[in-house]
Amino acid sequence: MSSWTFITNHGAVLALVGQHERITTREIAAALGITERSVLRIIKDLEAEGYIRRRREGRANHYQVNMEAPLRRHEGRDVVVGELLKVLGNSMG
Repeated sequence: MSSWTFITNHGAVLALVGQHERITTREIAAALGITERSVLRIIKDLEAEGYIRRRREGRANHYQVNMEAPLRRHEGRDVVVGELLKVLGNSMG
């Protein structure tokens, strides 16, 4: 069986953060079967591109997804993150 998936790790992290604003990197890593280091890198990428905002609350992070950010693919620029998260089953959208 092939090891590829339809949703990239970046998309999967974005979906999880959209569903669970207070999810930890450890929980994300366990859910996706990737390392915490990979999750931290992905969160940094998503934050740098304006897809999420991270706010520190005590010892925990609180994430907010920018639901109006356009998708990165050129042909998908008219689709926003909120629409993607709806398709992926996110109740926030």
